[in-house]
Amino acid sequence: MAKLWKYQKTSLLLAVVSLVVYYLFAHHLQRSDFPLLVSLYSILFASFYLIVKRGKNDFGLLFFIAILARIIFINATPNLSQDFYRFIWDGRMLIQGYNPYLSTPQSYIDAGTTSIVAQAQELYAGMGTLNASHFTNYPPVNQLIFLVAALFSSKSILGSVITFRIVIILADIGTIIYGKKLLTKLGLPIYNIFWYALNPFIIIEMTGNLHFESVMLFLVVLSLYKLSQGKWILSAVFLALSISTKLLPLLFLPLFMQYFLTRGGGKTTHFRSSYPWKVRFREIKTNTPRLIYFYLITLGVVVLTFIPFLSGAFAENFGTTIALWFQKFEFNASIYYIIRYIGYQVIGWNIIGDVGPLLPKIVVVLLILLAFIRNNRSLQAMITAILIGMFFYFLLSTTVHPWYVATPLLLCVFTRYRFPLVWSATVILSYAAYGADGFKENLWLVAIEYITVIGFFVWEVFWKPKPTAQLDKH
Repeated sequence: MAKLWKYQKTSLLLAVVSLVVYYLFAHHLQRSDFPLLVSLYSILFASFYLIVKRGKNDFGLLFFIAILARIIFINATPNLSQDFYRFIWDGRMLIQGYNPYLSTPQSYIDAGTTSIVAQAQELYAGMGTLNASHFTNYPPVNQLIFLVAALFSSKSILGSVITFRIVIILADIGTIIYGKKLLTKLGLPIYNIFWYALNPFIIIEMTGNLHFESVMLFLVVLSLYKLSQGKWILSAVFLALSISTKLLPLLFLPLFMQYFLTRGGGKTTHFRSSYPWKVRFREIKTNTPRLIYFYLITLGVVVLTFIPFLSGAFAENFGTTIALWFQKFEFNASIYYIIRYIGYQVIGWNIIGDVGPLLPKIVVVLLILLAFIRNNRSLQAMITAILIGMFFYFLLSTTVHPWYVATPLLLCVFTRYRFPLVWSATVILSYAAYGADGFKENLWLVAIEYITVIGFFVWEVFWKPKPTAQLDKH
């Protein structure tokens, strides 16, 4: 202990300050108090950056601080998001034998049949009428977690919250462990994983506010690690489970193409750009079946997870709810807000109904271009392509909740880019929309957020000196 204090005095003092601030954040902060929110977050982010920089050679210390910070939230009610009320509702529907995809909470409230869900009125009031009026859009693995919470705590909201929190903390521990293994495979510093795991954005949004991107990302890391070992079947299964937690990893699929076609998803086939075209074609022909099997296994497992919920109304309800994100909802967008402004000037009304469904199609085209044009032959290059693809996806989205940034943040630790780290600092500005007088976005703050992030992205990609050697050999 004396040796630890001698060499890590500053890190330990910063950790103590951070833990005190996390306690204030978890137990004494109101979302509408934006000045306090951004002040506490600024302290946490500065401390986190210094702790990682100074303690990067002490993995155990950083791991201990990361876990301790999460434990502080264990019995706190989330104060920046009310989504967890819907999680609890879905889980309690499941435990009673009801399919949560076939009804809305509002329908039970209107019919006066709330007895099937314990604490129905409290859950309804907590989730709000907007959430309660829509069908659930949480995929099956998410629903399984909701069911587990209902099994352990069928009549206590706080008990369910604690159950969710334990699952999320365990997922983050898994991400640290397998993230370290993957970084080792890629020849990158193992402390990189703490740009994710110790980031106050992750601790607050995942453990604090109970967003299950943490579970999805653990499964993504596990999938990538298994792929680095040449275990592509297990990789496909874990990727499928990540998709069945949050649908986002579906967008990753095109970017696996080059890696499989030039390496076969294993460790023994090495594709060289200097090979004659006949040799290259032969390698691609040999590896194509494995790519197809990878896709089939991934999509097949996804379908299997949905089978218990399938019915005539399921597809319509689920699809309608997903479509709302592109046709109705607007929050913390970037390029879309510029398009919306132009629409108001030219046409005179909000054009989200026309532009919203078009933007995802543009994203798909961009992903296909990345898959074919960019060199994604190494694992690190493939992860970099996924990172860039996700960045453009969110830039073109009509709704970007803060916790969405978790995906590019985790991906970036396995690359040389750090613009998502900057984004994890600036995304907190989006909470200015939740004032004491109701919801109203400050577009100047949205502009600051995205100008900063896009500016850093452009600098890193086009102007920052590149490493002299390629680190990734896998």
